Amino acid sequence: MPAAAKPQSSRKVAARSSRTAAKPKPAAKQVAQAALVVGGGVAGMQASLDLANQGFKVYLVEKSPSIGGRMAMLDKTFPTLDCSACILTPRLSEVARHPNIKLLTYTDLEGVIGKVGNFKVRVIKRARYVKEELCAGCGACAKECPVEVPNEFDQGLGFRKAIYVGFPQSTPSTYTIDMESCIKCKRCERACERKAIDLEMEDERVEFDVGAIIIATGYRLFDVRRYYRLGYGRLPDVINAMEYERLINAAGPTQGHLIRLSDGKTPQSIGFVQCVGARDVNKGVPYCSRVCCMYGIKNAVMAKEHNPSTDVTIYYADIRAFGKGFEEFYEMARTRFGVKFLRGRAAEIIEDVRTGKLHLRAEDTETAQPQEFEHDMVVICPGIQPPDDLDKIAEKLGVAMSNDGYVDVVHRYFGPVDTKMPGIFVCGCADGPKDIPDSVTAGSAAAMKASIILAKGGAA
Repeated sequence: MPAAAKPQSSRKVAARSSRTAAKPKPAAKQVAQAALVVGGGVAGMQASLDLANQGFKVYLVEKSPSIGGRMAMLDKTFPTLDCSACILTPRLSEVARHPNIKLLTYTDLEGVIGKVGNFKVRVIKRARYVKEELCAGCGACAKECPVEVPNEFDQGLGFRKAIYVGFPQSTPSTYTIDMESCIKCKRCERACERKAIDLEMEDERVEFDVGAIIIATGYRLFDVRRYYRLGYGRLPDVINAMEYERLINAAGPTQGHLIRLSDGKTPQSIGFVQCVGARDVNKGVPYCSRVCCMYGIKNAVMAKEHNPSTDVTIYYADIRAFGKGFEEFYEMARTRFGVKFLRGRAAEIIEDVRTGKLHLRAEDTETAQPQEFEHDMVVICPGIQPPDDLDKIAEKLGVAMSNDGYVDVVHRYFGPVDTKMPGIFVCGCADGPKDIPDSVTAGSAAAMKASIILAKGGAA
């Protein structure tokens, strides 16, 4: 029989138990129950609403005076041809009225420190010189303003006053004074019955804590002036797709009347040139922008809707109609509306000085024959690129960038909205070209990822 184990003394056991009980547990790390969304386009608005509807505080930061992004500039959407403003306006109102969303428009991101669950954010709220809490958006000030400058919202085709709102559904509806154009005549100040104008207003620094951040900075269009041979910027009747959107929009500078900029006449023949600034290695844009084919077809159909007798031709490299209803929309444009399609990139556009007509030279790649076509107007359809300030925002947030200039993600399939910085997510076109439905979907996905962090509450 083995010898029995010697029992430990009760005093030693009690001492060890006392030391174990006295050892303090690490305090749970508190997560800030708020999120920052950078960018107020459709993706940023969707992410903000999804988070706010779950009860989280959202700071929505937008650098322009109004939320709405590029979609606010469009006339219709593809493939349903729904009115863009009809879809967007209720969403603008919903964001502005939501009690959990703090709207910070005309605001720049200054800096972010901290880590997942506890980010400290600093933003600069630029002076509007109009008090948001007092401005009723009546427009009495703008009527008195003697200064007119090109309107950025209308792509410089229309005019606005030095005190202005970008478009009728601007959210917030507060007016903004463009101090670079203002002559300080104070006529607007005298016209404002609510005393909302403050010409001495200064920029304001705002700081707040958030647990998660979503990047939704949108996109910019490729500068088609880099294709000098296509005549954009030299020939007045060669315009880009966004300028076309504003011309054909009822709220645009021509009240929806599609006219030639050279003489104000209605074009009887229009050419749409696809893939300009996309799939071109020589211009540093080797990728497909995904939306160009379909928005080009949509614009061609809209030209036919406005004037069925207009001769419309689309010059394309390939038609990439990959989404739900896209192929049917393409077939409808060909068969029902009579839009012509020519496979071949445009080589050159020149103007006949005698007639004012545009001569477009292209190779028909199906017959391998060079062709020349005559049009009253040519619309260049640019590809999508990252916004100019995305690299600066990424640096402030500490997120990685991909080789093509977009925000890099953890995994294209299993982490499509996760950046390589924990707690920071991306949606919309900030990580690559997307159409409106995909941007909205990505906004909801990013909000879901952010809400997981915020819902932890006690441990990041």
